Formats: sequence, C-alpha cells, structure tokens
Amino acid sequence: MSSSAAKSTALRKRRVLPGLGLSLGYSLTVVTLLLLIPLAACFAKAATLTPSQFWAAAWSERAQAAYFVTFICSFVAAIIDTFLGLILAWVLVRYDFYGKRFIDSLIDLPFALPTAVAGLVYANLYTKNGWFGQWLVPWGIEVSFTRLGIIVVLVFVGLPFVVRTVQPLLETLDNDLEDASELLGATRWQTLSMVIFPAIQPALLTGFALTFARAIGEFGSVVFISGNKQYKTEIAPFLIVSRLEEYAYAEATAVAVVLIVISLILLLIINGLERWNRRYD
Repeated sequence: MSSSAAKSTALRKRRVLPGLGLSLGYSLTVVTLLLLIPLAACFAKAATLTPSQFWAAAWSERAQAAYFVTFICSFVAAIIDTFLGLILAWVLVRYDFYGKRFIDSLIDLPFALPTAVAGLVYANLYTKNGWFGQWLVPWGIEVSFTRLGIIVVLVFVGLPFVVRTVQPLLETLDNDLEDASELLGATRWQTLSMVIFPAIQPALLTGFALTFARAIGEFGSVVFISGNKQYKTEIAPFLIVSRLEEYAYAEATAVAVVLIVISLILLLIINGLERWNRRYD
C-alpha cells in the first residue's frame, strides 16, 4: 500500500461521523444565512454613507462615550466573572455539601431568565428605596442608573459562561499531579499556581472571551439599570436603537460596524493568546 493510500485510510479511521461533504455543506449554509449575510447587509448599509458622514455618525462624541462605557464595563465584568466563575467551579467540583445540585442548577439561571427581567429586578433592588439600595445609598454607594449597575448586571449575565467552561476541565483534571506536587514538598499555593492554574488557563481565557463578547452586545438587562444617560451610562447597543427610532438606519449601522470591528479585533487577540498558551503548555 502506498503512503498516500495509508494516510487516506488513517484519516478515514479518525473520522467519528461519516458524510463530511454533506455536513460541511449544511454548516456553511447555516453560517452564511445566520452570520455572513447579516454582516454583509450591515456593512452594505453603512457603505451608503460618504466617508465624512460615516465618521460623523460612528465617531461622534456621543458614540465615543457609548463605546467607552460599553467596553470598559464589559471588560471589568468579564474579569470579575473569571474570578468568581473559577471559585464557583472549584467549589462545585471539589466539595460535596447539602444543596450542591440546587446551586449548580442556579448557575444556568441567566440562560433561562429573560435579561430584561434581570435588569428590572436589579434596578429595583438598588434604587434608593430598594432592599439593598436603602442601605447602600446612605453610604454613598449608588448602583442603579450608574456604571456600577451596568457592571453588576453584566456579571450576572456572563457568570455561567466561565463556570460551564472551567467546570468540565476541573472534573477531568488528574489528581495524581496534585499528589505528586505535595509529595515533592510544594505548598498548596505552589500546587495551585504551578500545576492546576496552567492546566485550566486556556479554559479561563475561553470563558473570559465568551463573557466579554456577551457583555458587549448585552442590551435587555442594561437598558433598565443604566438610566441611558448620554455621555455617562449610555451603551453602544442603546445608541444603535436610538438611531433606529430616529429612522437614521445608515447611521445606526455605522455605529454597529464600529462595534463589530472592535469586537472582532479583541476576540482575535484573545484567541491568539489562547493558541499561544496551548503552544507553550
């Protein structure tokens, strides 16, 4: 048997499911209909503007303020979610306690709960007369209608992404490595930082990327708690909706194009970091 035939046979053996051509065709069709065509339509609509009109719509002072609020709050929320998600995943995997299954099921609540409901509930909880706000506001800690409130709801919405990304990896992590580390005299912190953390670092980066991407496009939960104050708490998705309500469709797509491009650049950077980590694992 020739080497090419042997390679072809080995490749066929590695395939789990048959029908690559048909499956690939379905996949490309779905991606084209749900992703590529809408993106192309968005860019085509924005292209109807002249360069000066596009710049005026996409990079006005109001738009810049909205981008800043969107990306800064999303970044902070993603960092908090990465830290909290790691702790929750660790507790759910490494410890047995009463009510564990109930807490584990609650992690997926943001997936099932309409985000608008979450935003409305948080806004009411942290107002001056709310359950939490009546204690926090007298101390000068205002959450509702502030950037802090945006971060709070984004943390709620994005937390499951980190937990569900890290949790399976922790469950399959070999405990023998930890035992060997302790036998060699390593402290618990050294085992965590040199053995466990490098193994779960790619999953943490993936969870961070998913949370960050979700937060950038989040609208329903933020619109109620932010107050939508121009130059202060207005997010980019709300600015797009405002432009659509003014029937300025091309201007709305211009803002959307900037949001898409910046998001893609950030995701490419994060994916590059993930590949770099895998290469040097």
